[in-house]
Amino acid sequence: MAGLFVTLEGPEGSGKSTQLPLLVSWLSSLGYTVLHTREPGGTCISERIRDLVHDPAHTEMNPRAEILLYSASRAQLVAEVVRPALAAGQIVICDRYFDSTYAYQGYGRGLSLEALRYITNFATEGLKPDVTLYLDIDPEVGLQRRLKGGDEMNRLDCEALAFHRRVRAGYMDLASAEPERWVCIDADAAVAIVQEKLRAALVPKLAAL
Repeated sequence: MAGLFVTLEGPEGSGKSTQLPLLVSWLSSLGYTVLHTREPGGTCISERIRDLVHDPAHTEMNPRAEILLYSASRAQLVAEVVRPALAAGQIVICDRYFDSTYAYQGYGRGLSLEALRYITNFATEGLKPDVTLYLDIDPEVGLQRRLKGGDEMNRLDCEALAFHRRVRAGYMDLASAEPERWVCIDADAAVAIVQEKLRAALVPKLAAL
């Protein structure tokens, strides 16, 4: 049986870290074998890259260096974790994937989307998600959530509000370009309501397994 590759995307404070374990628990209760991971991270090498690229102390990091670090982490995750799990027929749910690169480094940083797609294709060997669940929230609301939640702010969280607005606009453009892959959900709703919509979005995909 072929696996199912699900990615979870959204601006800062959209609730991905809250919704992902609930989604995994639900899928597991249905009898599916689920592997959940994150970007950057998910392997020993990738987690070390995460620590480096997210460290707020590295304010001097060049955007091109940033994208290459993210891509190195992604290449390791895909090769070591994602592809083997999919080959084994598992459901893989990843907290962020290459769409974050396009939104943050493309729209947010202003790097060439064409160049980013070339680098991404090399890093992933063309592996695309079967479905991308996008949790949408106003950047101001999302950043306030991050602050109130007490989570440690990483280097990208600390960017100006204008940056986060560009990121959100980028996500919306990406979703509009591939409506067959993306499912957009209002994240400024109760946790239970958002979770219900996430599950409903996966039902047709599960039926096709």
